[in-house]
Amino acid sequence: MRTIAVRGDGSDAVLEPTTAPKPSAGPGEVLIAVVAAGVNRADLMQRQGLYPPPPGASEILGLEVSGTVAELGEGVTDLAVGDEVCALLAGGGYAEFVAVPAGQVLPVPGSLDLVSAAALPEVAATVWSNLSMTAGLAADDLLLIQGGASGIGTHAIQFARALGARIAVTAGSQRKLDFCADLGATTLINYHDDDFVEVVSELGGANVILDIMGAKYLQQNVSALADSGRLVIIGLQGGATAELNLGAMLTKRATVAATNLRGRPVDGPTGKIAVMNGVREATWPKVADGSIRPIIDRTFALADADAAHRHLDGGDAIGKVLLTV
Repeated sequence: MRTIAVRGDGSDAVLEPTTAPKPSAGPGEVLIAVVAAGVNRADLMQRQGLYPPPPGASEILGLEVSGTVAELGEGVTDLAVGDEVCALLAGGGYAEFVAVPAGQVLPVPGSLDLVSAAALPEVAATVWSNLSMTAGLAADDLLLIQGGASGIGTHAIQFARALGARIAVTAGSQRKLDFCADLGATTLINYHDDDFVEVVSELGGANVILDIMGAKYLQQNVSALADSGRLVIIGLQGGATAELNLGAMLTKRATVAATNLRGRPVDGPTGKIAVMNGVREATWPKVADGSIRPIIDRTFALADADAAHRHLDGGDAIGKVLLTV
């Protein structure tokens, strides 16, 4: 089958088309004939040698796909060959075929086209698991999203709007802020010009902060929290190590959580299947009725995966970047 290989090391690594043996569906798995795959920052990090796949996962890049069911493994009864689906992966998406546990596979919601469906699994699972499962976001809460124009950010805005939460976002350009406003964000913060701590504090502080920066924003994020606020760190674009003022947290009775989706087990109360079940119940109906839609910046052919990485890394994208197979 056609796939993409990493050539070189570190920041000089590039992606090149190649071939690999076609996988098969093991017990409890589904083999998907891939139509499209999402491109995520985790893929960029893996290409550079900074984010190796979990033990047992495919070395091929790609954490989400859409396509059709090509083969059912032993014990899989709730899907059929030919079904249009999308799936959350631990790896293997940049290829013509990928095998995945059946519990991580969802039907394409509503009348959504199959290519666009590839933009949903990773962001939907990340947003639901962190805003609902971890942070307990509720109506009237103030949510601050760091990086509101990203794939996760654009989905989180729509998810929080559907819950009735108030939404503040940071972004680096007026173009991105305007797009976030169109999706439902009401407090728009240009991180080049504005102090997000001051802006959010004037609103009473954030009940929940969804953060992709990590160390760089840790102290500021804690300062921006309301009493009993919850900071959820899902990315380390600003580094992994920083000092944490526990006194400030004690005063606010604040919570800091750091979560990872790819490294979760398949099963268990917080495993990937539980997350995807939550997405099916909470998010899929909103996609089906149009209140949440995939935001796609640009689509590339699988053979142009290296160009897709450069585009995402350039910082101008709004929403998701996809590869079509």
